[in-house]
Parts: sequence; C-alpha cells; structure tokens
Amino acid sequence: MDLDCKDRHAACLFKETFCDGGGSLKIWKRNCPSRGGDNRSSVEGITGRVFSFSKGAFQDVLENNYESLHVLNVERNGNIIYTYKGDKGHIFFGLYDCKTRQNEHLYTFEKDLQVVSCSVNSERTLLAASLAQSTKEGRRNELQPGSKCLTLLVEIHPINNVKVLKAVDSYIWVQFLYPYVESHPLSENHLLLISEEKYIEKYHIQVTQEDGNRVVIKNSGHLSRDRIAEDFVWAQWDMSEQRLYYIDLKKSRSILKCIQFYADESFKLMFEAPLDISLSDSGFKLVNFGCDCRQGQEKLSKHLTLCVFTNHTGSLCVCYSPKCASVEQITYSVFYIHKGHSKTFTAALGSAGTHVTKGITFLNLDYYVAVYLPGHFFHLLNIQHPDLICHSLFQAGNNEMIDMLPHSPLQSLSGCLVLDCCSGKLYRALLNQSYLLWFLWNTCLDCEKMAALHCVLSCGRGLRVLEGQIIQWVSENVSACHSFDLIQEFIIASSYWSVYPETSNVDKLLPYSSVLTWNTDIPGITLVTEDIELPLMKVHTFKGYWEKLNSNLEYVKYTKPHLHYNNSVVRREWHNLISEEKTGKRRSTAYVRNILDDAIKVISNLEARNLEPRLTPLLQEEDKHQRLLMGLMVSELRDHLLRHLQGVEKKKIEQMVLDYVSKLLDLICRILETIWRKHNLHSSVLHFKGHGGAAEFAVFHVMTRILEATDSLFLPLPPGFHTLHTILGVHCLPLHNLLHYIDSGLLLLTETAVIRLMKDLDNTKKNEKLKFSIIGRLPPLIGQKICRLWDHPMSSNIISRNHVTQLLQNYKKQPWNSVIDKSSFRVEFLPLNYFIEILTDIESSNQALYAAQGHDNVDAEFVEEAALKHTTMLLGL
Repeated sequence: MDLDCKDRHAACLFKETFCDGGGSLKIWKRNCPSRGGDNRSSVEGITGRVFSFSKGAFQDVLENNYESLHVLNVERNGNIIYTYKGDKGHIFFGLYDCKTRQNEHLYTFEKDLQVVSCSVNSERTLLAASLAQSTKEGRRNELQPGSKCLTLLVEIHPINNVKVLKAVDSYIWVQFLYPYVESHPLSENHLLLISEEKYIEKYHIQVTQEDGNRVVIKNSGHLSRDRIAEDFVWAQWDMSEQRLYYIDLKKSRSILKCIQFYADESFKLMFEAPLDISLSDSGFKLVNFGCDCRQGQEKLSKHLTLCVFTNHTGSLCVCYSPKCASVEQITYSVFYIHKGHSKTFTAALGSAGTHVTKGITFLNLDYYVAVYLPGHFFHLLNIQHPDLICHSLFQAGNNEMIDMLPHSPLQSLSGCLVLDCCSGKLYRALLNQSYLLWFLWNTCLDCEKMAALHCVLSCGRGLRVLEGQIIQWVSENVSACHSFDLIQEFIIASSYWSVYPETSNVDKLLPYSSVLTWNTDIPGITLVTEDIELPLMKVHTFKGYWEKLNSNLEYVKYTKPHLHYNNSVVRREWHNLISEEKTGKRRSTAYVRNILDDAIKVISNLEARNLEPRLTPLLQEEDKHQRLLMGLMVSELRDHLLRHLQGVEKKKIEQMVLDYVSKLLDLICRILETIWRKHNLHSSVLHFKGHGGAAEFAVFHVMTRILEATDSLFLPLPPGFHTLHTILGVHCLPLHNLLHYIDSGLLLLTETAVIRLMKDLDNTKKNEKLKFSIIGRLPPLIGQKICRLWDHPMSSNIISRNHVTQLLQNYKKQPWNSVIDKSSFRVEFLPLNYFIEILTDIESSNQALYAAQGHDNVDAEFVEEAALKHTTMLLGL
C-alpha cells in the first residue's frame, strides 16, 4: 500500500485469496499454522477458498458430488479432514496436509451414513469416527439394532481392523489429543469421547508395529479410560492449546472449568470461575469439536452463543450472547476474566421490524475479539485494554466493511479459523492492515480514529513502513481530533507497542494511551460494566500461559492503584535542577553527569537504529536542558520498572528503557521529517534571513502542536527542536506575536538560536528591535554571553547594567573620601561622575575578587562610555 492510502479503495477486512496448483482437492491456507496452531507472526489477513479442483485421481468423483463435500475437523497441526460421498453412496474420508499441500485418502465406509464427528491421530495411523444412521425416509437402519450412533476406531496404516468404541442411542463426538512433541511416533494415543449424555471420557490407546510399518492396536479388547467430566451443559475444545472448557450447574450457578492436557499423558483441572449467566434451559451445546455444518440459520439466530478465547498475553475472555428475542436491538456480554470485570453491549439493529435471521459469531483475533452479526454489525473489541470503550471499533449498518464480509452463518473454530457453513469456505480471520489504514484516513468519528489507530499499531508493531504511513496520517491530521490529542496518542501508543512483546506485565507499568477517561457516546452502542468474581486457581505451580493468567489475576486482586508510569517525578526534579542552575547552586556533579550520560546513551541508541540521513537538524545540538529531561526520564522509568518487574534482568530493563525513550524521540523526529519532506523545505530555512511562506508556516504549526503535546505529558524533545522552532517562528510571526509565543512558553529560546540570530541579522532598526527584545528575555547568564557578541550600544547598555547590579548588590555606603583623579573624566556630568567614582572605588577595593570573576574588561570606564552612548542615542544627538 502506498503512502497515499486515503485515495485508495478499501480492501475487505478479511482478504480472500484463491488457490491454484496441482492436487485433486486443494484446500488452500496461507501461513499455515505450526504445531499448536499459533499464527501470531502473520501480519496480513487472508481468507482462502477451501476447495478448488484440478486434474487428479478424485476429480470426477468430486466434481459430481460437490454438495456432499464437507470439512469435518481441523487438527492441531493444521491438517484438514473432510468427507464426500461417492456415486454409490459410499463415505470417503480424506486428509489435506497443509505442509505438503497434498491430499490423502484415509478410509472408505461402504455404507450411506451420516458422519457426526471424526479425528485422526498425529501419525495418521488411527482414525476415530462417529456415524449416525441415515434419516432419509425409507432407508433401513445401517447400524446395530437399537443404536443411534456408532463410534469406531480404525487402523489405517495400513487399513486393518475396525473396533467399535460405542454403539449407543445418543450422539458421540471424538477428538484425538495432540502432544507438543511430534518428533517420534508415540506408543500411546489418547482419544476424547464426548457424549450427548453429558460426560467426557479419555481413552488410552496403545499401538505397536508389526511386519514393518503395520500399526495395530494393542489389547484392543480392553482399552483403559478415564472419566474427565460429567453432568456438564456446555463444553469447548481448544485445539491449539489442548484445553477443555466446560460448564456445570451448581445450585443454578454456571461454573466454568478448564482442564489442561499435557504431553506426558496427564491432565489437570486449572480453575473454576463462576459466570453470571443462566444455562439451565439452554440444552446441550458443544464448541470446536469438529465442524458442524448442519446448523440452520433459524437455530443459530434463536439459540445462545458461548465461547472462550485466550491469547499468549494471559488473557481469558468468555463471550456470551443470549437467545435473541428483540427485533430492535441485540445484547451480548464479554467477561474479561483477566481484568476482573465484564461488559454488556447493547447494539441497535436499525429500523423497527428488522429481523435477525443469523446468529452472532465471535472470532479470536489475538489482541481483539470480533463480534459479527451478518448484515447488521461488526464490532472489534480490544481485550488487552478494554477499560475505555474508545479502544474498541464498532461498525454498523450498510458500509464497506460489513458488505465485504460473508453474509451467511459463520462457525468459529480453534485459533482464527472460521467456517462459512453455506459456501463451505474455510477462512483464517486476520485483520487486514490495508483496510484499517484506509479506514483511518476516511473515518470522521474521533472514537473510530482512536480505535483504528490502536488496532493498526497492535497488529503491525515493529513494521517501520506501516508506522511511516501512520505518521503521514498524523502529520496531516494534527488538528482533526477534538476528543484527544492525536500526536500524544500516537507517541504513547506506538512507544508502548514497540517494547510490549519483550516481557510480560509491561501493560500494567507503561501507559498505552494518553486518554484517562472517555465520556463521549458511541453511536448505536450502550454499555454496562460490572465487576465479576475472579476464578479460583486449582493448581499451585504455573508455566507459560497459566503463569501469565495468574499474574493478571494477582494484579486485579491485590493492586488497587494503577501502576502506569507518569512523568510527575521527572517534572519536579527537572524544575529543581533548572532552579539550581539559575541560582548558581548545583548538587553533586556526579549526579548530573550520570543523568547526562543516560541522555548520551539514548541518542546513541536512537542513531544506531536510524541509518538514513536526517533532513532536519535534530540531535546535532547540545541543548543541555532537553538532555537533562531525557536523562531524568531514563533514570525514573528504569527505577519504576526495577521496582515492579520481578525476575527480569536489570540489563534487559535498562535496554527496554533506552528503547522506549529512543522511540519517543524517533517518532517526533519522523513526524517532523515527514512534514518537512512534504513541503520540500531546504537548508536555507535554517537561517534567520528572509520571510517564511506557507510551507514554513505549516511546519511551524506542526512543531507547535508537537510542543503542546509533549509539554502536557512532560516528554523530552530531540535536541535542536527548540532552535528550529524559534527560527521558523521568527520567519513566520510578526514581532508582537513572536514575543507573545516566547512569553507564554510556546517558543523556548536556546543559546544556539540566539547566537545565530545575532550573527545572521544586521543592525537595521527592525532587527535592532527584535534583537533587543530577545536579549531582554534571556536568563541573565546567557544574556551576558550573548550581549558580548553584539557590537551595539544596546548591548553595551545591558552589559553595563548587569555589571553595575553585580557590584552594588552588597554595597554599603562609606564616608566620602574621594581619591579619584577627576581629570580622567572627559564630561562634567555630576550625577554620572559621582556614580562612576563609587564604582571605581568598589573595583579598586575588591581588585582580587574582581579579577577572579573575569569581567571581560567591563569596568567603570566601560559603564561610563555605555551610559553616554545610550543617552546620546535616546536624545537623538
């Protein structure tokens, strides 16, 4: 996507790409998941058409039986199991290998049966299938008498025996467990059986090799099994993480439980969490135990939807949509268990009489949960930072985002997979950055700008090109937002995401937004937030995800005040250092030196990351005040993280702090570079001569907005920023406006800028007025230094005044005893003569002190000459 993204047509939020290539049954999936199904490294959204046909062994069968082609399951390694019916009604089982992109025939049942569920082990040696008798009128019962569902275990490497696991009058679902380690064949496989009679069992299946590669079941007459759960009303299988969630009812309370399965054959009950929802009359419901294409639209729209989502940061969300009864609005809830509260959203459906014919789909999109009601709305909920509603994106009605999404019922599978039940297409739902950038350029609502900005940064963190496109948008829209400061929000959010993946708990310690409260309503959305009971963890040692979840729960449980870092301490300490500098007092030089050394590290770190030459003269100037501020921020932020980040190496924290502060400065530099490049400014702008045009004024305006944004947060600016800002201010502003900017603090005079001003401008009447106004506003120490560079009566006058003030500040009147040779005075002006005599007397009596202070040949005679020249100038003589 080029930089001018605002002029491009929007892409679909979920991008669809069609496959090509050989293979009889092509199931296309880009960025196929690795073991565990984790696809977080992918940054581009894709949706793939499940089936396309080309020449191959099964081409005729498939083309003639397309309607019978169904996806049954997507295993943890990404392989897809599907079935289709042959001309004679036989059921064919096939597997698509996502790594080799080849299809493999697994097994054929020579009976016309309905497949309820199917799973294959990781070695593809065992196939578990649950079959139901055909319901077509006049068709005889194909199963054992009295049974409704037959569950079989088949040896398929090569095809050998078939063992009946269950023959019962209730539906059975099957699922093989997939261990993390797949480097060698397992001697024992584990199979979950989920019964409609509300129990779950785990079968232990030992296998052995005979006659070479022939794999057979050992002790097939008696397979040991464990009862995992019973008396539940709802269950969900997390394929990628090998977790089982289920809900049982205790005294009409819905208790969510989770069992974690491990590679060493063990399993543990991890937690119990009460949910404030009623499932007593909802019937039996399963999620993610294969693909159920038989759900009708009517069933989807009238029955509740419940699912659990997690991600690698330790989040745990329960998404719940009750039965839909209203034709005007629909309600759903998200329990942010890792945050200790729930949010209930009520979305208007538009005009009265609008009927909901399709069910809500919840999608897991890493840092977000998408809530989609075909034809009505698409909501993108921020689960990492759900505190403010403006961090979530709400789209409703007729717009391009909703129009481009599938309008048929969707079934969410493990990970980011989604099945379109009508078309049979399988999607991997990932956010499309191109569309989000287009949306960022074109939306008008502040809440949508805020949400889209955070969404783009979170799903494309670390991508410099993407960040550059956002910077262009920021630089052209600095005044477009009324509810928040766009520059502040971008700097804080982007800096946060630049270091967020490095360690856990950073989200609790670093600010991710400049907005503390949001009081503006979101059109069409009402929201109720409630505290919830935290889950009771049933284990005592945690690893991986569970350690992060437990850390989140501990934070909610014991940490009441927010621990987000702010610069209040830095502000106070910086003002103290500046005050000490003005009064000539300064604490130990070692303390100040350490602070300045931290600033040097930041600038070195920043320059090492930026290999391109800069257009603007930033980071090339000393600017001690900004370096002090920079070093203080490094020092205070490092102490803050060291206090609260337990178990993280000090060296890692120090590098994280340097990266964070460097990122702040880099973003400011890049915003300025972008606007500089846009207006094609050149080096002549860096001199005080000449007048500024529209380009200089545009850059000056952006710099002023940057200054306002950083000042309220008390963030450092790159050295050289204030000098450049002053130069542009002199170019663009009338004198009275310029002085007003200086007096109000919007323009900060630096020594470099004033020295350049004195050298660049001649002594015309207009320039003299400007120079004198500038010098009069400088701190005394800098003012004295600057005056010595300006050979002008005004400058001499100022030097003389400062000299006199310094001499007389401790002067005590002495009895008159004139020893001065009056013949040395050229003018008989008694008041001046008397004053000069006093100064000469002070100088002669304190000659050692006077010489030590080094006054650059400023003495009573210099004062006399300056006074006479100034008087002459004032009288016009």
